[in-house]
Formats: sequence, structure tokens, C-alpha cells
Amino acid sequence: MNRQPLLHAARARLCRGAGLSFIFTLPLFAGMASASCPGADAAALGWLNRMSHSLHEISYNGVVTLQRGGDMQVMQVSHAVDGDSSSERMTRLTGQGAQVERRDHPLHCVHPGHRLLQVGAGLQAGECGIADHYRFKVEEGERVAGRKAVRILIQPLDMYRFGYVMELDRETGLLLKTQTMGRGDKVLEQFQFASLSYQAQEPASAEVNLVHQARHPHPATAVAASLAVPWQVNWVPGGFTATDAPSGNAARRSYTDGLAVFSVFLEELGRDIRPGEGVVRSGGTTSYTRGMDLTGQAVLITVIGEVPVNTARMVADSVAWTN
Repeated sequence: MNRQPLLHAARARLCRGAGLSFIFTLPLFAGMASASCPGADAAALGWLNRMSHSLHEISYNGVVTLQRGGDMQVMQVSHAVDGDSSSERMTRLTGQGAQVERRDHPLHCVHPGHRLLQVGAGLQAGECGIADHYRFKVEEGERVAGRKAVRILIQPLDMYRFGYVMELDRETGLLLKTQTMGRGDKVLEQFQFASLSYQAQEPASAEVNLVHQARHPHPATAVAASLAVPWQVNWVPGGFTATDAPSGNAARRSYTDGLAVFSVFLEELGRDIRPGEGVVRSGGTTSYTRGMDLTGQAVLITVIGEVPVNTARMVADSVAWTN
């Protein structure tokens, strides 16, 4: 699963320069934020707000590495802004070549994950938002892909999520490097730019065996129903919100807290399944599968995302048919 999360939802107009204007207004409410929200380091949240905007509003291309334990993947990425829309392409340069493209993504579409990071107005209104669940700190960063960076330390305030160390471009706010941190400050995975250019043109595409055109339906559009009975997830960690509005019969639910993303899948089985669970972990991504009986119906529940195993287990345990 990609470190950049692949995110979703709600229409709101983005304005160029909004991240910078937020930085300039930070001193006006920094004291209030720190008093009412212990984790709300105003400078850190201002950088996250700027990062959220930069991911959409800046054209760039480069080569990134994704390290998970002993496995390393190398990918070529590009993001081009043209008028009111953007296009993206990601090509895997190692292993079996594969490419994902997304064309004509409207800039006015703000996914929930990005919206949760744009916390300026909320802090001024006394709402802590993401700072209810993480503690933030700004430090001097390192040089990544030849760019000077500012480091954001992000520590979870509960056991339901991971921590992060992010390096943001001091000039643009673009995310240059991120580490997902597990218990004991163990680095679970690391994503970073090896080379970066702020240019609109896309680099020449590498030879690939598979090309996928990513779809982007509006989040308010229900996913096609595929189950006979509607179901629901009765518990998710605080701060997580749904990324879309599927029908009760849709086979998938997705959630984000602005930094982490996970999805829940439910499959009805035609025969009984032995109760039990299976776990596969790859870096900061957990895949948790559990066979269980829901009031006489055998089902297979799968939770996939950037959360600890115990979180995935608790989410799966909360799945039930809608009364």
C-alpha cells in the first residue's frame, strides 16, 4: 500500500497560497492552541497544512524509494498541475514493472485526509482536530534530494496508531521523506525522494508490463451494493472518519485520521469457516483477516491499512449486521 495515502472526500475550494497565509497568521492564535490542545504545536500544524496544499498545487517529478525491512522498491513519480486539474503517474522501476495513472483530478476536490490536516480555522474555533490524537514538534531537518527540509516529529497519544517523522521542503512544503514509527521508535518503513525536480513536464515513462488507470468517483457516490444484508463498523479509533459514503450493502468501508488510512472488507461465504485469524505485516501496513459467524452467516472480514495489529483486530471485532 502506498505511503501517500491514495485518499478521498468532500468538496471545498483550495486557494493557492493558503498554506503560506496560514503560516503568517500562526502567531495570532499559537498561545490559545497550546493552552487548549496540548499536542497542537501551531508551527508544526502550520507545516502540515502547507504540506496538504502542496501535494495538490505544485508540479513536480522525481524518483522515490520505499523501504520496508529488507525490501526496497524504487518508483518514478510525477504530478502536473494544469489549470483547475492535476494529473499523476507512478511507475515502479524495480521488480515487475507496473504503472498507475490518474488524469484530470479536479483541484477543488479536497479528500478527508487533506481536510483533517488543514486545521487553521478549527484551532481558532477551539477545536483540536488531529492534535487530539498526536503530539507534534518541529526540528531542523536534513537535506533530502538536494533540498533543505524541516522535520516534523509526530507522536501518537494512544496505542491505536503509529508515529511518524516527516521531512518537508522548506521552500514548498512538499513531503520529501517520511518514516513510519512503531513501538520503541522502530522504523517500520521509510519513503523518500532520491531526486526531485519542480517541473510540469512528465519524465519519459519506463517500460512497464501493466498500466492501471485510477478511477476517482465522487466520495458521496455510493459504491455498488454487493452484499445481501447491510452491515456496519461499530468502532474505529478516535479521530478516524469515513472517506466516502457507501451504501450499507457495499463490501468496503474506508477511514482516515489525516495521516493513516485503513479499509474494512466484508465477504459473505457460502459455507462455514473455521474461526480464526491471519496477519500479514509489510512495513507500516497491516493486513488482518478473520473468519467469523455473524448471527448464522459465515463471513470473512479483512482490515488493511496503516494501523497496528491490535487496532485492526478491534475494528474487525466491531463489525455487525445493521439492525
